[in-house]
Amino acid sequence: MANQLRASSRLRGKRLRIFIGEEQKQQGRPLYQLLLEAAYRHGALVATVLRGIEGFGPQQRLATNRFSDIAENLPLIVDIVIQEQRLSSLLVELDSLVEQGMITSTPIEMLLPGGDA
Repeated sequence: MANQLRASSRLRGKRLRIFIGEEQKQQGRPLYQLLLEAAYRHGALVATVLRGIEGFGPQQRLATNRFSDIAENLPLIVDIVIQEQRLSSLLVELDSLVEQGMITSTPIEMLLPGGDA
């Protein structure tokens, strides 16, 4: 069938989720920008920054936009999809950039219609 995915368009990889606060900076720049640039340099297939409206991190400090007095440092998630063979070099750089927060790694199978691997 024409709409079935070809075997060559299936890749194994990892989905990294980096949980940080929007006020975190490195080298005088927003941390999320540096993380996106690192993902790009290391050949990630997809990278997206998501801004949360409420949440807490490992320090258990609530951040929310419901109350103006605690509407600071709202949670961000930097979501990265990368092929396994490119992962280790990216993780070295992420480890040097992320001083507070959390990085999770989940094995995934990528299905790329059209075989754009």
